[in-house]
Amino acid sequence: MAKQLVKVIKVQVVGGQATPAPPVGTALGPHGVNIGQFVQQFNEKTKEFAGVTIPVVISVYNDRSFDFVTKSPPAAVLLKQAAQIAKGSGNPLANKVGRVTQSQLEDIAKTKLDDLNVKDVQQASRMIAGTARSMGLEIVD
Repeated sequence: MAKQLVKVIKVQVVGGQATPAPPVGTALGPHGVNIGQFVQQFNEKTKEFAGVTIPVVISVYNDRSFDFVTKSPPAAVLLKQAAQIAKGSGNPLANKVGRVTQSQLEDIAKTKLDDLNVKDVQQASRMIAGTARSMGLEIVD
């Protein structure tokens, strides 16, 4: 008998620093998944992304086993790192909080290319530029 998919859970966890505490414990606990095993596997797989928020999609099966797929970090997190700011602007039209260069946008676009719904890096960098503008970041050459 094949495993049956019971639930698909999406959470965002800091890479290499997952703990059984929320949001991991509260998401996996009701489904009977071994939380310690997930935490160990996730931390091992994401140790190179230490300190960066990583979205993860967890598939839980009827025998309480699981698979998970990690995605690339959110664009806003990567932009905050590139601009070296703590958070975006509350009013992005009036208050600019930082600057990013076109080459930084292209690097972020290359990182996120697999998770975006675009065909090439130019389109992806335009998407990332839109996110940067909505955060109150200036784009310079």
